[in-house]
Amino acid sequence: MIGDNGALAPRAVSRFTAESPEMTSPAHEILHRVFGYPEFRGHQAEVVEHVSNGGDALVLMPTGGGKSLCFQIPALLRPGVGIVVSPLIALMQDQVDALLQAGVRAAFLNSSLDFEAVVDTERRLMRGELDLVYVAPERLLTERFVGLMDQLDERGQLALFAIDEAHCVSQWGHDFRPEYIQLSKLHERYPHIPRIALTATADELTRQEIITRLGLDTAEVFVSSFDRPNIRYTVVERDNPRKQLLTFLADHRGEAGIVYCLSRRKVEETAAWLVAQGLTALPYHVGLAAELRTFHQQRFLREDGVIMVATIAFGMGIDKPDVRFVAHLDLPKSLEAYYQETGRAGRDGEPAEAWMTYGLNDVVIHRQMIEDSNAPDEQKRIERGKLDAMLAYCESARCRRVVLLANFGEASEPCDNCDVCLDPPELWDGTLAARKALSAALRTGQRFGTGHLIDLLRGKANEKMREYGHDTLPTFGVGRELDDHAWRSVFRQLLAAGYLEADAHAYGAIRLTEAARPLLKG
Repeated sequence: MIGDNGALAPRAVSRFTAESPEMTSPAHEILHRVFGYPEFRGHQAEVVEHVSNGGDALVLMPTGGGKSLCFQIPALLRPGVGIVVSPLIALMQDQVDALLQAGVRAAFLNSSLDFEAVVDTERRLMRGELDLVYVAPERLLTERFVGLMDQLDERGQLALFAIDEAHCVSQWGHDFRPEYIQLSKLHERYPHIPRIALTATADELTRQEIITRLGLDTAEVFVSSFDRPNIRYTVVERDNPRKQLLTFLADHRGEAGIVYCLSRRKVEETAAWLVAQGLTALPYHVGLAAELRTFHQQRFLREDGVIMVATIAFGMGIDKPDVRFVAHLDLPKSLEAYYQETGRAGRDGEPAEAWMTYGLNDVVIHRQMIEDSNAPDEQKRIERGKLDAMLAYCESARCRRVVLLANFGEASEPCDNCDVCLDPPELWDGTLAARKALSAALRTGQRFGTGHLIDLLRGKANEKMREYGHDTLPTFGVGRELDDHAWRSVFRQLLAAGYLEADAHAYGAIRLTEAARPLLKG
């Protein structure tokens, strides 16, 4: 089994044994004796020292970078118990099981426990028999649990608060959980207890919201590199998605992977189709019975070569090191979401692939979801910006990794491990084609989708074209030099560059932005 530090899981040894006089500090001793690692990686040592000394911290570290050790070791070094806020039952159980295996006194409190188990855990907590307790955010701030924490605080037995998956506090992030908003009360009630907030995915906007909402203004911020060099990134234009997926999977026979879809229906249909192709595939979405979801998740974790076809409901806290690929059949809503989802591949450090197929229809669907939501205008503006960045990533002629890491404020060099680096696209001056495309959208009243506009440009005098009188427009047939594929590429590029936008109120239609006017006029 692979642990959170990216090495072998800890041995079941007591944290109180002592050998190796060369250990340089109590933190190193615990790292070695309890968790079985020879040395800290990246910012781990700095974070552990800072929090152990009572400081607050915000830790941004990629999945598999060893975030858990950043609060587990300080909790063992400081007097009392560390309270860990975690959003997922499966995540809590996995971490507690690993800690118990390592000889650490750990437990969790969530809705999966019956009343007797809850009472027993609370008694152990109050008797000082636990080093770490994982708590669901909605339970943490109940009157009952706050009363327990008050008693522990009076005795000097609260070691720290760790807020895992801290991006859940951000309404502008990709996985907002309303109950996380209340966690600012920890600082208000226990200002002298150190807090550490941790996440694997947060762009600058999400980071600032984490700091503001959790009152971490004076916290030390530790940012590790977001690069996952073992993952190869590939994006293809959607043509025949099932055939494209099957071609991709041909190189991953017998390997574990995840296929993400936007809708529950597509998840079930895709999983059934893959089974019909002779592959071991299971569906996963919140519409399935909880017992079936758990059964499918356990099969994925324990068996070899299982493909999980899922909505984004599947993933957070899934620690399976040998996932060899993550495929997207639909466009994620942001680069943060994409980074987190693709980051479930290759946690063992071995080569893995992130493959995605997408089309303009994805942009229309996401834009419609944004506009139809009850979110305030500012939030909608931010979500549109994140969707635009996602599209720009797909349409970029630059290294995928450079574009992806730039979204997190990290500069990098071309990676030679993405489709753009390995097979650079052929570039041409598309100014004239862009003007023709914009003119076609404008002259048809900005009420039609790309399929109709491409037919117009290529001079296809079909029934719909004649019905609207579009076969008499000056733009009819002016784009015969390009085929359908090339025109789809032109329209995607114009959307990615911000010259066109999807009209959420006229399904499928695209319209010009203000930026398009100067280009249209030459």
